[in-house]
Amino acid sequence: MPDCPPPVDAGPLVGGRDRARVARGRGRSPGWLAVLCAVALLAGCGPLPWNHPYRADHRGDANSPDNAGTLYASFRERPRHLDPARAYSSDAYQFVGQIYQPPLQYHYLKRPFELVPYAAAELPRPRYADAAGRALPADAPAERVAYSIYDVRIREGLYYQPHPALARDAAGELRYLRLDEGALARIATLADFEHAGTREVVAADFVHQIKRLAHPRLQSPILGKMGGYIVGLSDLAGRLREQSKGLPREAFLDLEQQRLEGAQVIDRYTFRVIVKGKYPQFAWWLAMPFFSPVPPEADRFYSQPGMARRNLSLDTFPLGSGPYHLAENDPNRRMVLLRNPHYRGEVYPAEGAPGDREAGLLVDAGRVLPLTPRIVFSLEREQIPYWNKFLQGYYDTSGIAADTFDQAVQMSGSGEIGVSDAMAGRGIRLETSVATSTFYLGFNWLDPLVGGGPPGDAAARERARLLRHAISLAIDQEEFISIFRNGRAIPAQGPIAPGIIGYREGEAGLNRYQYEWVDGAPRRRPLAEARRLLAEAGWPEGRHAKTGQPLVLHLDTTGAGAGARSRIEWYVQQLARIGVQLVPRVTDWNRFQEKLRQGNVQLFFLGWNADYPDPENFLFLLHGDEAKVGRDGNNAANYRNPEYDRLFMQMRAMENGPARQALIDRMVEILRHDAPWAWGFHPVDFTLRHGWLHNSKPNTMAQNELKYHRVDADQRLRLQAQWNRPVLWPLALGGALLLALAVPAWTGWRRREQARGRAS
Repeated sequence: MPDCPPPVDAGPLVGGRDRARVARGRGRSPGWLAVLCAVALLAGCGPLPWNHPYRADHRGDANSPDNAGTLYASFRERPRHLDPARAYSSDAYQFVGQIYQPPLQYHYLKRPFELVPYAAAELPRPRYADAAGRALPADAPAERVAYSIYDVRIREGLYYQPHPALARDAAGELRYLRLDEGALARIATLADFEHAGTREVVAADFVHQIKRLAHPRLQSPILGKMGGYIVGLSDLAGRLREQSKGLPREAFLDLEQQRLEGAQVIDRYTFRVIVKGKYPQFAWWLAMPFFSPVPPEADRFYSQPGMARRNLSLDTFPLGSGPYHLAENDPNRRMVLLRNPHYRGEVYPAEGAPGDREAGLLVDAGRVLPLTPRIVFSLEREQIPYWNKFLQGYYDTSGIAADTFDQAVQMSGSGEIGVSDAMAGRGIRLETSVATSTFYLGFNWLDPLVGGGPPGDAAARERARLLRHAISLAIDQEEFISIFRNGRAIPAQGPIAPGIIGYREGEAGLNRYQYEWVDGAPRRRPLAEARRLLAEAGWPEGRHAKTGQPLVLHLDTTGAGAGARSRIEWYVQQLARIGVQLVPRVTDWNRFQEKLRQGNVQLFFLGWNADYPDPENFLFLLHGDEAKVGRDGNNAANYRNPEYDRLFMQMRAMENGPARQALIDRMVEILRHDAPWAWGFHPVDFTLRHGWLHNSKPNTMAQNELKYHRVDADQRLRLQAQWNRPVLWPLALGGALLLALAVPAWTGWRRREQARGRAS
């Protein structure tokens, strides 16, 4: 706490000559100057530091319900969608993951990643049936399985967060189901509704949400994927498109009247999902917000005329049964999550991975979740203010930007990475984890120069393959990681990211087309090898072997800004080392996506974050049926290899084990040989966390980790005051200088007044 000066005395009694002077309004300057100085000094007194950014909202008392255990975080961009049928980005998931409750979730502590029940009472086990509906044994071969049947039993006693869509009157009728413009005239946010209600979550709510994936106006990003698996979902999407033709956009489509064969209510607490074929990965999807319960009342409530014009929808004010609800949505300033008062039945895990107990991650075992009652997200578009607030203690965690890396992190002589002495002195700790992500430079397989080549011209196809290998080898990923990521990444040896089933560590996972194994570590092959490959491809020193024309390639990217320009220039210089001219074509994201859909690209940058920890989630990115051109899939390279495609269909239906691993190894080796991507890197996430934040452990799969965090509010408040003590001596010096200037002026003025008095 800043030291406080003693209370200012009221001043001496006024009498004699002073009384006359005050009566005439003279002699005020020194008195008011003292008062102003005192007010300035007293402004720092109180429970919060002067610069506390939340002081208008919190008393600062650790026992205050406003401040006790509040977690402070930030966001850079307003989330476009908070509707669980539409949300599909990290910006949205930091909110959606806390609000909604899908059937399954990832164990917070265990590694490798493990599914555990969430809304479900237990993990569902699939049953198999043939095309005639006859039951098949659990070990039936994939070619015999026509349907996988998942019966999901949900927990009883789950309740939705308070919401006006669920408010009922004394007669049991929904209060706000027949609103008109007059009733909505005073409504701007959900807080303007006088009443809110709740009800129990039932199996029909999960079925309703699965139907919502087919709603034509929602345009769910997984409709294409799930339409190929959930029986009847694509047909339902077609029927709904026909029904919506000619209707106003806000017209209500009653999904409760629609039948979906692949999603059925069995009883109040059980629903069934029927999936085509054998698809073990469907269990991972049940841990995503797409399969969270949504009550039909929410769609009816938000479909009323006038709601859309007021920006009232599930995209802005969601309705879920998870541990938090969105209490404040001001995406231009801040967003606030509060504990769902009806959330119960979940406790902090009692077991974890090796080392978790020693790290203090099991201290809260058995405590009721969520441990953090309130989460405040503030908008921070610029890095410097965000970083400074973290150092002042006003954010509980922080990433590390390139320009603050040296200030935050240091490397020991043995190569170990840790926080700098300055950070350690404040109790700040560093957490690192390899992200389940991959970034790559893609080659368009349809391009005649760098693509797969004409089907009947084996020589041309081989020349294109050698050219791709030469380009891949010329790009020094280790240098890129050192310059642009401060060493926070590992070079990719293939498409699968670390931590994902099927990823190979060490020499077993080495891409021998680009690396050698030397002294127990991978070493990139020399640049001379890239020049040799380029010559074999028919472009010695970057010129056509017959015509002498230079090799010019085009790179499409969305990069903008000084940092992006320097990275693009680095790529230009990398290929110039082998004589290849790289011409960047920078555009915005929407135009870039359109060029990918049309196949109007040659080289391009992209990345992929895993949705679930299965190799299928990476290997499908190069499956022929997922081609971007013609199918609008996720295979942006439009790569196609019949052997790879056959192995992919076989691999995705297999259970994990040695046989599946052997197929994965073969598929990865095919990709290394064909090189549809120049393998880039897997990021390493660096996160700084203050010492008062407990139970933090990186989990790249879980989207609902905030409920496990616990904040020591007393320690945070004490350190905030210590780190933000005001420096008062400049104020005192300024006051003294001001007084030094004021006294002579006041003395001269007083003499003139006295002279006038004698003259009169």
